Amino acid sequence: MGNLQETERAIVLYPNRRSLNGISRDADACLDEAVGLTRAIDLDVRHADVVTLNKPRPGTLLGQGAVDSYKSVIEADHVGIVVVDSALTPIQQRNLETAWSCKVVDRTGLILEIFGARARTREGRLQVELAHLSYQRSRLVRSWTHLERQRGGFGFLGGPGETQIEADRRQIDDRITRIKRGLSRVTRTRGLHRQARKRVPYPVVALVGYTNAGKSTLFNRVTGAGVMAADQLFATLDPTMRDVTLPSGRKIIISDTVGFVSSLPTSLIAAFRATLEEVLEADLILHVRDVSHPDSDAQKSDVLDVLEELGVAQNRLEKMVEVRNKIDLLGEDDRTTEQVRSGRNENEIPLSAASGLGCDALLELIDLRLNADRSVVEVSLAFSDGEAMAWLYDRGEVLDRRDEENQTHFRVGLDAIDIARFEHRFSAITTKSV
Repeated sequence: MGNLQETERAIVLYPNRRSLNGISRDADACLDEAVGLTRAIDLDVRHADVVTLNKPRPGTLLGQGAVDSYKSVIEADHVGIVVVDSALTPIQQRNLETAWSCKVVDRTGLILEIFGARARTREGRLQVELAHLSYQRSRLVRSWTHLERQRGGFGFLGGPGETQIEADRRQIDDRITRIKRGLSRVTRTRGLHRQARKRVPYPVVALVGYTNAGKSTLFNRVTGAGVMAADQLFATLDPTMRDVTLPSGRKIIISDTVGFVSSLPTSLIAAFRATLEEVLEADLILHVRDVSHPDSDAQKSDVLDVLEELGVAQNRLEKMVEVRNKIDLLGEDDRTTEQVRSGRNENEIPLSAASGLGCDALLELIDLRLNADRSVVEVSLAFSDGEAMAWLYDRGEVLDRRDEENQTHFRVGLDAIDIARFEHRFSAITTKSV
């Protein structure tokens, strides 16, 4: 992360507004998440509190009593950064920095800092920088002289010496234009990759879920991949794809995506749209949930909100498979309840990605769901159509084969999407529904 020095000590404050968007949340769980986000960029959290917020103050968000009381804590512990787990206006941020004589970072800034430090691909870096610049553009009022050191990430936690962008709105706009141009090229490349996969083609299954719900652990469990999977928020930022063979012998591609959080910055959703296009293009979406988390229901609502904002159609959300992960962390009675619940809902399955319990059943469910819209078609091929013949054996389920003198006749089960792919790729060959 670079040299933290003066900025390594932090305190975390969670302003508790009782509910967010009408959804009740566990204040202690929210504070724990904020502390986890702060530690994700290697800050030393010296103090963390839930602050009751009955009436937000336009100038500081927090009440004057809270502002004064935390000033002594900041001075006593020589704190360089205060993380306020809420959205702050530029004026609120500036006023709190003036009152506390230290750097103040809101939830959006913190998330962008994490993304800036974790993104590894060129696309990921460009996407995060675009969101960062849009955020910083409204905060050019900030000016600091006592925090001059360079550090990693995107500089929310450093001083004015880290970048000239903060001093010139026109430079920001120019950089945003260049980034968008670069992202458009990356998006075209990703589109070509998707077209290449459609020519292969395998069904795509996308993993989505709240950050730290266990998506990467599940991904590693079913694919044997070595993707980073840690008990850490935002352990995965760049999408990873691997092929998996289902119990029926059918191959699919599984895509592991970035985790969502509550109050995910709109600019970040827009910036990561290209990465999350894998979700929009997926044949099946798996929503991985941490059912052991006290705010599991609220987290589910957050994920659905983001998916809707990305443009995932409502009928696809209704068909989405809910993977109820981490049942190994539940008590015996709750685990039994999960098993009974899954028996009543064909779109839910309980499992433990860490232990592997239920993962085989998940693959069987994926197999069943992907085969649900399969149709049986008849195809007649000349002996010279070896490529088409191999394609049918590889992608479909050959139910019957009858060889004649000049032709071979097949009855084969194929998904609707695979029938379309076959007819597009082998346009000269006619398929007939049975």
